[in-house]
Amino acid sequence: MDIVMGSGGNSGDQQEASNPARKGNKAYQRHTVHQSQTLEAFFKECPHPDENQRLKLGRELGLDSKQIKFWFQNKRTQIKAQADRADNSALRAENERIICENNAFKEALKNVICPACGGLPYGEEEHQHSLQKLQLENANLKEEHEKVSKFLTKFVGRPISQVDLSAPFPASSMDLLTSTTTPGAGNLPLDNVVSLGIPDIATLPYQFNGVTDTEKSLMLETAARAMDELISLLKIDEPLWVKSPIDGKYIIHHDSYEKIFPTATHFESSSVRIESSKDSGLVSMRAMQLIDMFLDSEKWVDLFPAIVTKAKTIQVLEPGMIGNKNGSLQLMYEQMHILSPLVPPREFYFLRYCQQIQAGLWVVVDVSYDFLKEVSHAWKLPSGCMIQEMPTGCSEVTWVEHVEVEDKSQIHHLYQDLIGGSAAYGSERWVISLQRMCERIAFSVEESVSRHDFGGVIKLPEGRRNIVKLAHRMVKSFCSILSMSGNLDISQLSEVNKSGLRVSVRKSTEPGQPSGVIVSAASSLCLPLPCESIFNLFKDEKKRVQWDVLSSRNPVTEIAHISTGINSGNCISIIQPFVPTENGMVILQECCTDSLGSLVIYAPMDKPAMNLATRGEDSSNIPILPSGFIISSNGCQETGGNHSSSTSANVPPSGGSLLTVVFQILVSSSSLSEEVSVQSVASVNSLMSSTVQKIKVALRCRNLD
Repeated sequence: MDIVMGSGGNSGDQQEASNPARKGNKAYQRHTVHQSQTLEAFFKECPHPDENQRLKLGRELGLDSKQIKFWFQNKRTQIKAQADRADNSALRAENERIICENNAFKEALKNVICPACGGLPYGEEEHQHSLQKLQLENANLKEEHEKVSKFLTKFVGRPISQVDLSAPFPASSMDLLTSTTTPGAGNLPLDNVVSLGIPDIATLPYQFNGVTDTEKSLMLETAARAMDELISLLKIDEPLWVKSPIDGKYIIHHDSYEKIFPTATHFESSSVRIESSKDSGLVSMRAMQLIDMFLDSEKWVDLFPAIVTKAKTIQVLEPGMIGNKNGSLQLMYEQMHILSPLVPPREFYFLRYCQQIQAGLWVVVDVSYDFLKEVSHAWKLPSGCMIQEMPTGCSEVTWVEHVEVEDKSQIHHLYQDLIGGSAAYGSERWVISLQRMCERIAFSVEESVSRHDFGGVIKLPEGRRNIVKLAHRMVKSFCSILSMSGNLDISQLSEVNKSGLRVSVRKSTEPGQPSGVIVSAASSLCLPLPCESIFNLFKDEKKRVQWDVLSSRNPVTEIAHISTGINSGNCISIIQPFVPTENGMVILQECCTDSLGSLVIYAPMDKPAMNLATRGEDSSNIPILPSGFIISSNGCQETGGNHSSSTSANVPPSGGSLLTVVFQILVSSSSLSEEVSVQSVASVNSLMSSTVQKIKVALRCRNLD
């Protein structure tokens, strides 16, 4: 813009008069005082006059319209320049102040001390030196670990990864039975290691030393994110959940999941797979009672004895509100194992967080925590359940399971289909198990003696409750020994008979079990029959002579019966064998069944001990050594269509059932010797072989390989 007039009075006129290059142009006159005052006053009211206003001012002051226009332009430019100079001065002062503060902070940092030790803080050089020292120490420890591993591998005879280091190590090589084949042991070969000792249930594979404040903050943040994710998984169906083409059950659509909840893979192996499932059901227990049991590790095992074999609350980070447990946060450990020793157990260190969403509605979320992931080959993504209190006193439970699994070793072929799907550890199993156990608890608190109680064996409600507790302890003990960790699958049996056998020898000193050397053996096989047909064989005491080798073909009779559910197959029985030499012995047996499978677990007991229990006296120390059977589907499904199967068919569409036979025998009350061990293992082998053959004959499957 060409500035042709001065601003604020006469500066423009003076400039024009002193400029000799403008001598040929029109002469300009200085504004009078009256003109300048009038223009200044009008500028304050209106700095941007229009054409009419400029013409009116020109007539009043005797000036041309262009002169008025240029005066206002110059005045506005002058005001803007003055404002810019003021802003520059303010910014320059602020910059100088910040520089002074920065210099002061630098001086203060030179004199800072460590609040923990009172010494000078680490500089960059000290930090690098400390890091190098730790790396060197770590390398030395790895080298030492490799040396010890090689030595133990040479001594034990198998890789150190298969040795249970938490168990007491034998004092001599006589305590380890390697490559043993015993004549007369039946047709089941023994050519693998039989280990002595089992780890203490209370012993954790990871020694935890407490949670720091920083870790606690991270755990709270992790739990809050997991809660938000689980609530979304519970409320949203499509596109997060889609029906599986294999069995028609809901699984997570992982492309949609990754878009909403992007997460990193926790395992680098190519054998990683994702298990996801969602299921719901009505449970005969109040919501708050369920919450209390979920937040108590011992009650958690009691509620799911056939799934959770070990559990421990490591630290309660937040106790939650009194009365509703809202905000409760715990760091927990659990070991899960089902069905057979051929199924690998899973271990988790995880956070359990409880939140009350609204009145009568709770959500409990479990999520694995980062620094513990090296413990297990399974990683729990946000999983858990929503519990809705119902007016009837029951609860509606919706369960979500979402787990990342790394199959380090190949799954036994008998259980590949079952473990590869969602039926093994999926939400349906959790919901159905919870329904059955809550029903069992409801039946156990009945005061009246069952009308099916024969012979008046159980006369008091206290005795009835005592037998129910004793049977539950028997079931827990049975399920806890199933993993048989540290023992190997017998390869010949797996290949020839399409089955699997595992044997363990341990010295028991635990309360509630017989003291001495116990041999445990388990064998799994596939039968082309529905689960119900196999279950009916074992639950009927009249058919016991068809499979029980120890009964010597003598019949047995049920002298007491306690129902533990609406299904007649869910019951506890006291059985009297008709064996002349066993007049002082009875059998405690519990049968339980649901849509996923069945359990039949039994244990011989002395009559005096049983009488003590039926009188309602303390039975917690009565020794009990259970054996039994586990029945489940084999996991095969037809693709598409209706997947329901009729139990009347000889071969259901699922392809058959899996049966696991488990025996435990007390072989010696003294210390274990090589001679006792070999004879004991041979006896258990013979017993297992004979029982399996009798079962096949009773089920008309004798020609089954």
